[in-house]
Amino acid sequence: MTKETESLGRAGLRVTPMGIGLAALGRPAYIALGRDRDLGDDRSVATMRARSWAVLDAALAAGIRYVDVARSYGRAEEFLAGWLRDRAIAPGTVTVGSKWGYAYVGDWRMDAAEHEVKELSAGHLRRQLGETRELLGEHLSLYQIHSATVESGVLDDEAVLGELRDLRATGVAIGLSTTGPRQGDTIDRAVETGLFDTVQATWNLLEPSAGPALARAYRSGMGVIVKEGVANGRLTAHAAPPALTTAARDRDVSPDALALAAALARPWAGVVLSGAASVEQLHSNLTATSVGWDSKLDDRLAALAEDPRTYWAARGSLDWQ
Repeated sequence: MTKETESLGRAGLRVTPMGIGLAALGRPAYIALGRDRDLGDDRSVATMRARSWAVLDAALAAGIRYVDVARSYGRAEEFLAGWLRDRAIAPGTVTVGSKWGYAYVGDWRMDAAEHEVKELSAGHLRRQLGETRELLGEHLSLYQIHSATVESGVLDDEAVLGELRDLRATGVAIGLSTTGPRQGDTIDRAVETGLFDTVQATWNLLEPSAGPALARAYRSGMGVIVKEGVANGRLTAHAAPPALTTAARDRDVSPDALALAAALARPWAGVVLSGAASVEQLHSNLTATSVGWDSKLDDRLAALAEDPRTYWAARGSLDWQ
């Protein structure tokens, strides 16, 4: 893993080409294929905290300087805050991005009927920002709308936008994450507002449709963060398509590394997130930084791309494991 740091978008956030996301580590259940094999049966708070800290330690040692959390990731913000205190990490050493909009309601149960609830109101923003700041304090560098869509109306909600402008005035960068088959429309609308410093979007070999809009956002001055680069486990050894498995074998890397290398090769990608649930997975993901991606691989793997509606329908059908 290169320890080179770069400036992310007009906000000038100091980041590294790969970051670490705690979506899979802050709660006992998550939508990721192979999670039962990755984590085993012990999903106690103490065990998940220890696992989170081990992955964060490994990420820091590898040079990673961007960490992604959210209010809905169970205890992810709490785990990160405890790690930052215990390791005596000064604000600014690691760039921390969090998100508001979903609330975790799973009560640390694997069999919860519902794990998270979405509400993109100004009141919810104020409540969740207070909770985030109580935990992360001066470490918070970026605050994002979680899974914004055009249909939600959040990008035209003046009460929400006003709250975000006020937050931005305090020195915290403002961003959004996107979801669904119309990510491109959401990204273009965010660019039009002129408010957002960053966008975090799903881009992977199965779902590359947001690429042109992300290029436009990048040209407008926004930093781009890539999430779900391994498609919730569909581009890992657990379920990789034969074409990816063969190409990875030819390059002597794992399927997850090759999938993440594809994202790293996009000229607009500022940070590509690893969602590793273990130190071993993190190390496998990080080999992506040494893969020599080229146009031959683009051509070879282009056929993996799915219709966005098909991709998002499949994602929505994944079980919480």
